Amino acid sequence: MTGTLAVGLMTPVASAAGKGPCYDGRCRTTVSAPKTIKVNSRKFGFKQFKITHISSRSVDMSTTTTNGTQLGGGTSPGGTVELNNLKIKVKSVSGRKAKLQLSPTSR
Repeated sequence: MTGTLAVGLMTPVASAAGKGPCYDGRCRTTVSAPKTIKVNSRKFGFKQFKITHISSRSVDMSTTTTNGTQLGGGTSPGGTVELNNLKIKVKSVSGRKAKLQLSPTSR
């Protein structure tokens, strides 16, 4: 019996379930405003956050937690915003698009 082994990139399981590639809080993505990014509400305390504004000087975002608290923040390219225990690093901005890197905090 012979077989072939294929190696390739796999799409995250959460994406296949319609939750999005950033659902686990670990991703790199390029966005333009307005953009809503879905995350795991049990892990982060909110089910999504929205990129509300992008300029060469700042990227702004906001969310509402599962208990109704409003959270938000903004930062310049190279900076980081923490919404509960989710870090959102603005890697760069080009025109009206921002490259983001999401990662859970160590709390």
